[in-house]
Amino acid sequence: MDTDSSILEIAKQTFENESEAIRALIPRLDQHFEGAVKCILESKGRVVVSGIGKSAVIATKIVATFNSTGTPAIFMHAADAIHGDLGTVQRNDVVICLSKSGNTEEIKMLIPLIKRGNNKLIGITGNMESPLAKQADFVLNTFVEKEACPNNLAPTTSTTAQLVMGDALAIALLQLKGFSSEDFAKFHPGGALGKRLYLRVADIVGNNLKPEIAADASVKEVIVEISEKMLGATAVMDGDMVIGVVTDGDIRRMLSKYENINTIMAKDIMTSNPKTIAPDVLAVKALEVLRKHGISQLLVMEDGIYHGVVHLHNLLNEGIS
Repeated sequence: MDTDSSILEIAKQTFENESEAIRALIPRLDQHFEGAVKCILESKGRVVVSGIGKSAVIATKIVATFNSTGTPAIFMHAADAIHGDLGTVQRNDVVICLSKSGNTEEIKMLIPLIKRGNNKLIGITGNMESPLAKQADFVLNTFVEKEACPNNLAPTTSTTAQLVMGDALAIALLQLKGFSSEDFAKFHPGGALGKRLYLRVADIVGNNLKPEIAADASVKEVIVEISEKMLGATAVMDGDMVIGVVTDGDIRRMLSKYENINTIMAKDIMTSNPKTIAPDVLAVKALEVLRKHGISQLLVMEDGIYHGVVHLHNLLNEGIS
């Protein structure tokens, strides 16, 4: 127990135990799972997920997954339900109860109260002979041979089984509803995940300064423009038309190549046909283009009109990765 190898072996054995238990769930999926999904899909209410102890913790995660994938859900603690919170369950709601044994006092007391309200009940349990399994309209079997805990006591493998069953319900509902990445973005507007789904180049470039320089501008003018606009590059213009780009890398290469730079102009060191991107493109796509070509800036162009520059650091600062 005091060596790194023994610690890793414990972790590996835990993974093996839990993965075997998950694989064993597959042949237990039957018409009850199909019925549960259809029941939720056809419901005009919410999904109320309940449990006690560690099952209650798993229930809260299932609720979060449902809500984020387009299935309205709410958590109700089984103990609180029988002490005043049963009003959480409305007429058209579907109730999911999680319990490894399906035989805890709170769950046994809750079942008839749910049935009395004519709400559909989905049981997720590892005991197919329990009151929960026998009285639920649909029962999802999460039986596990043993817990990952060496004493077979701490809920580990059994709660993983419950979690996976909840995920399977959520993903089945997601696909049957045709829940798209655009829908997902509506439920995840904040954080890096949301930004990957909705943030566009236009949202970024509008906050940047707009570097541009005339084709016959001197090297000093180019350097000043790049420095002031702080994007490591500037568009080279012929009137209103972009004809190239000069980056700070172009400046360094010029300095190593020429002894006398007094007569050099922007058009002499620019890169013609620069990489561009449209303002309505997702920011994550801009990052893909930058990485593909090994560059740090893209000129933002639409119908020949120059909007500015989007820099790699802009995207990273927004949490896009």
